[in-house]
Amino acid sequence: MTEPATESDLPVVDMHPYRWGNPQRHTELPEAALTALGQLGVSAPQAGPAELDDITLPPAGLPDRVMQELADVVGAEHLRTDRDTRLRHTRGWSTPDLLKLRSGDAADAPDAVAFPADHEQVLFLLRVCTTHRIAIVPFSGGTSVVGGLAPEGGRFNGTITLDLSRLDELVTIDPVSRTATLQAGVRGPRAEQLLRAHGFTLGHFPQSYEGASIGGYAATRSAGQASAGYGRFDEMVTGITMATPSGTVELGSAPSSAAGPDLRQLVLGSEGTLGVITSVTVRVRPAPAERHYEGWRFASFAEGADALRRLAQDGPLPTVLRLSDEVETSINLADPASGLGNGSGGCLAITGYEGTAGDVAERRAAASAVLREAGGTELGSEPGEAWRRGRYHAPYLRDPLLGAGALVETLETATFWSNLHPLRQAVTGALQRSLEAAGTPPLVLCHISHVYETGASLYFTVVCAQATDPVEQWSGAKDTANEAIRAAGGTITHHHGVGIDHREGYVDEVGELAAEALRAVKRTVDPAGILNPGVLIAP
Repeated sequence: MTEPATESDLPVVDMHPYRWGNPQRHTELPEAALTALGQLGVSAPQAGPAELDDITLPPAGLPDRVMQELADVVGAEHLRTDRDTRLRHTRGWSTPDLLKLRSGDAADAPDAVAFPADHEQVLFLLRVCTTHRIAIVPFSGGTSVVGGLAPEGGRFNGTITLDLSRLDELVTIDPVSRTATLQAGVRGPRAEQLLRAHGFTLGHFPQSYEGASIGGYAATRSAGQASAGYGRFDEMVTGITMATPSGTVELGSAPSSAAGPDLRQLVLGSEGTLGVITSVTVRVRPAPAERHYEGWRFASFAEGADALRRLAQDGPLPTVLRLSDEVETSINLADPASGLGNGSGGCLAITGYEGTAGDVAERRAAASAVLREAGGTELGSEPGEAWRRGRYHAPYLRDPLLGAGALVETLETATFWSNLHPLRQAVTGALQRSLEAAGTPPLVLCHISHVYETGASLYFTVVCAQATDPVEQWSGAKDTANEAIRAAGGTITHHHGVGIDHREGYVDEVGELAAEALRAVKRTVDPAGILNPGVLIAP
């Protein structure tokens, strides 16, 4: 496929239930990758993934009278119980989610999927489901990787998914204030298309960009790959509208305020447990006139991290700033399209600059001086442009890796600069010990992709052979890694969210008193507890 010139040129596509991304893009593993997998003891499974027709779904169980009430709200054509729709709304995109579907397990499929057209319809759906004790899963892009779309609905009288894909418009744009209001179901590429028509960009490009949406960005406090220049998504939000079973919450009447606690921050990261976000007002920036991406090599991860810290604390900050460790550099995940195993020694850093021609030239010259002084060797634009072209390719590698018999999954955290290296060592060691004990020694990769004056994120990729039960295999490794993260002083999640996978770690991080305060808020806006039950905090 021809690579898009910009993110706004990527199409919005319907993805296969357990294969990532554009169905027209098919990724084969290169020979170097197959050889490396063999060295890890990976062998192809005896059976391939289940065909879609062979996946067993539980029977849809909502009573006719409830279905009629729901249909009265959205219209019969927008309330679906067909097999394909239910299957496409089963769980999210974590490796365990995909492994379960590939094995034929769709036990968490919703009873029905409703497609509301506007905020008022969402409110009415919430009231119907509250009356009949039907659990609700808010769904926009569906790209959760932490169990955020697999709530514990067993104590309710069924489950429906609220798919917000019909809430797909740019509501207003204020070119003077540089703000835009987007409905929650707008997917990443469409948001850029809508804003570019007015000369603006959101600047939010997570790796899930092809599938994720505005509502999901807000609900999970998403961080994009250009966060050094454009900020995290929660930093972009100036206003938010949320439907709850108790009514509407509208927040954000000014760019900043001293009117009590900032309740926007209560909604951001609430993961569908307090209400359904229906629109978000965001700060936008002029679309960049020029982009320049380049690569730098450092002798070690410690040396490279120190260089990134200097830029984060003293400036100037590039738009994109990231550093791969020695292992990730060696297998060249910065350019997945070129194939694994083609990298060389040291650690690869990527810097990217976006803006006016003058701004790009000025920041690049100043940042390059800092990187050289910190021990970096300039590699030119080729590695940077390779990363920019291939920045959304890595998720496409997971499907062929799973098909080859490998277990591949990611996790992330963040900490202060002074604790960065001890945390990295603790998490890497925990993953290695857990998976080696299972008889599947792993390859553990790490990179920094989000930096702050006070610290940075750490993003780990783990590859090993699949055990007999790969879901249980990863569950044990993930639990061990979560324990190591908290023991070493890291946050349980930097940008993936809490979901169910990080729920215990989240309570440990904030404390039981804070968790109970959040439960009290939920009891106020969602008295029946129907919204994403069990996600974020236990009842």
